[in-house]
Amino acid sequence: MFFKNLQSEILASAILLLVFIVIRLLLKISIKKIGRKSGINDARIGLISRYTTFTLFLVFLLILAYIFGAELENLTVIFSSVFAVLGVGLFAVWSILSNITSGIIMFFSFPYKVGDKIKIHDKDAPIEAIIEDIRAFQLLLRQDDGDLVTYPNNLILQKAVTLVKKDAIEHFGDMH
Repeated sequence: MFFKNLQSEILASAILLLVFIVIRLLLKISIKKIGRKSGINDARIGLISRYTTFTLFLVFLLILAYIFGAELENLTVIFSSVFAVLGVGLFAVWSILSNITSGIIMFFSFPYKVGDKIKIHDKDAPIEAIIEDIRAFQLLLRQDDGDLVTYPNNLILQKAVTLVKKDAIEHFGDMH
């Protein structure tokens, strides 16, 4: 009796789940292609893929709630309240969010790759180093003296950067 009353909602949910899975698969394939074409490492590709899956999952939950009879006005109140609370809480960790957002921007438009030697034109602390890794929150940079520097993603997008030498990682390998 219970399932008979909810038959159309269950069918709509199953279709929604199938659509969710297909869209998620297409997004993962697209992100992987864009990442590989841009020479981005697999860890960053996986990170961006997880971000998109999480966002898609939130949309899935919103639509699912609507299918099961939640009023659109109630959903907007709930989601706006949740986002307001999250916004206040996340404001405290703005720097982390800024670095994550910068990491996403860098995924699509950062012109430098692992192995490139770059110079960051920072008047207080200029850095010339080889990009060893590009992570969600920071770049790992190896200086000529062997020191490892972590440089926040949000700062790298705010500073002028010069490509000193492409594929300098080969030179770095000779230092060991």
